Amino acid sequence: MQHSINAAASQSSRGGDTAESSDTKKGKKRGSYNCGRCGLPKKGHNCNIKTPVSTTTTTTTPVDSSLSIVSVPSAVSVIRQPPSNLRRALSFDGLDDRGSGLDLLRLDDKAYGDGDGDGDGDGDGDLLDLELDLEPDLDVEIDSSGLPGNLRWDVLRRLPPAGLLSAAKVCKGWRETARKLWKATEELKLRVPVKVHVGFVASMLQKCPGILRLSLRMESDFDSTMLACIAFSCPNLESMEISVFDTATNRINGDELGRFVADKRNLKTLKMEGCSNLGGFVLSSSSLSTLWLSDLHSLSKMVFNCPQLREISLEFSCQENASTDLITMIEGLGRSCLKLQNIHIASMRLSHAAVLALTAAQLRGLRMLSLVLGSELTDASVAAIASSYPNLELLDLSGSGISDSGIGMICNVFPETLKRLLLALCPNVTSSGIQFATAQLPLLELMDCGMTICDPNFPDPTTVENNGKSLKTSSANLQHINQKLIIKHSRLKKLSLWGCTGLDALYLNCPELNDLNLNSCRNLHSERLLLQCPTLENVHASGCQDLLVEAIQSQVTKSGPQCFSCYR
Repeated sequence: MQHSINAAASQSSRGGDTAESSDTKKGKKRGSYNCGRCGLPKKGHNCNIKTPVSTTTTTTTPVDSSLSIVSVPSAVSVIRQPPSNLRRALSFDGLDDRGSGLDLLRLDDKAYGDGDGDGDGDGDGDLLDLELDLEPDLDVEIDSSGLPGNLRWDVLRRLPPAGLLSAAKVCKGWRETARKLWKATEELKLRVPVKVHVGFVASMLQKCPGILRLSLRMESDFDSTMLACIAFSCPNLESMEISVFDTATNRINGDELGRFVADKRNLKTLKMEGCSNLGGFVLSSSSLSTLWLSDLHSLSKMVFNCPQLREISLEFSCQENASTDLITMIEGLGRSCLKLQNIHIASMRLSHAAVLALTAAQLRGLRMLSLVLGSELTDASVAAIASSYPNLELLDLSGSGISDSGIGMICNVFPETLKRLLLALCPNVTSSGIQFATAQLPLLELMDCGMTICDPNFPDPTTVENNGKSLKTSSANLQHINQKLIIKHSRLKKLSLWGCTGLDALYLNCPELNDLNLNSCRNLHSERLLLQCPTLENVHASGCQDLLVEAIQSQVTKSGPQCFSCYR
C-alpha cells in the first residue's frame, strides 16, 4: 500500500511528464522533476536505490501527542524474517506471541488504516512511530499553500520520515514546521534495512536532540559503530530496545555494552536481542531499572551493580556446550540488586542449586518469578520457592520436572496472591493437577498448560519450534492418554492447552474467559467439548479436527459474544 506522499510524488511525476511533452512542442527539453527510481524530488536528492522497486512505509494515525513514522526505504523488497519475538515472561499480554513473530509487510498494510497494525481502527499500541511532547506554540501565518502553522503541524506529523524530509524542501514554512517536529520528538522507532548505512540512522537521531526512547529493529548488523552513534546522538536516552532479525548479527561485546550503560546516566530500560557475542560483562548503573538480554551464550562473568534494578530477563541459547555459571550469577543478583521484583531466566542449565541460591538472596519485593526450561527443577525446588517468596503473583516453571505434588504446594502457599501460573512442557503434570490448581487458586487469571497432557503416538509440536530437536519428555507421558479436563473458574481470562494431544474431553465454565488456545489438540473430540464461556472472543484451533472447529464455532456463537475469532 503506497503512502500518500508517494502518491503525491507519482502525481507530480505524471505532471512533470505532461509538462515535458508540452515543453517538447515548444522546443524546450525539460525532464521530470522527480527521481525515476524512488519518486522523490530530484533537487538535493541523492538516490541510493539501484532498481525501480516500491518501498514499504509504515504510517500511524496518532493522537495529539504522537507523530507516525517509520520505516526507512529499502532497496530490495523481499520477505523478511521477523525478530525472534521472545516469550515475554514478565508481560503475558498474548499467550501465542511466543511463536508467531511480527510480519512486517502485513503490518505495513494494516498500519495505514489505524496506526497500530492490529486492524481494529483504534490506533492504540503503535509499533512504529515517533512520539512528540506537547504541541509547541505555532504561528498562524499562512504559507504559500494556504495552511496556517497549526494545521501544517497536524498534517506533517502524520508523514513517515522520508515524507517529512521531502516536505521540508517545499517552502520555508514547511521547513520550519518539520524542524520543530523533529526537535519535539521524544520517542523514535525505526526499522533499519540491510543496505542502510549507519550515517542514515545518525542523521535521523541528530534531528531529534530531545529523544528519550529509542527502538531499532535491525536487519543489518548491530556493531560498536552504531552503538557509539546512539551514545553520541542521544545524550538523555532513558530507554533503548534493539531487535535483531535473522539476517543480522549483534556484534556488541561485553566491554562495549558495559561502557554504554555506565555512560548513560539517565538510562532506565535496556532490551537487547542477539547477545551471543557478549562473552562476559559488568553492568554498573545507578538508574537502570529494567534489563532484558536474550541469546546469551557461555558468559565468563556476569556482574550487575544496579541498585535500582527491578526487572531482569535473561534468555540463554539452548546449546549443549553452554558453560555459564548461573549459581554465581544469581548470588551476585542477590547481593547487589535488592529491589528486584520481576525475574525471568530461561536456560537448560537451571538446577535446584540455582533455585537455592535464589531463595538465599531473600528478595523481599519479588512478585514475578519465571524459571524456564530447567528440567532439573523438581517439587523440592517448588518447596524452596514457596517458603522464601510467599507473595508471588506470577510463577512460571515451564519445562521443569515438577509434578502434581508441586502444584499442591503452589496452591497451599499462593491462594491469595497468584494470578498467573505457567506450567507448559511439564511432562509430570496431569489433568488432575491442572483441575486442582484452578479449583484452589481463586485469583487465577492466566494459566498455560501447553504440552503437559501428551499422547506419545502423536508427533511433538515443539520439534518445529526448536529447529527439529524435540524437548525432553518423561515416560509419564505414556499415561497421558484419553484424559478429560473440567475447569470451573470465575476469574480465569486466558487458558492455553496447546499441544495437549492426550486430551479427549474438555468442559469449561469460565464466565470471564476471553482467550482459549487449543492448537494441536488433535485428539479432542467435538462431542466431548462443552464451552460455557459467554465472553470468549478468541479461540486458537490450528491442527484440530474440522468437526471440533465447527463445534467450537457453534457453541461460542450460541453463548452470545458479538465479536469472535477462531484461528486455524
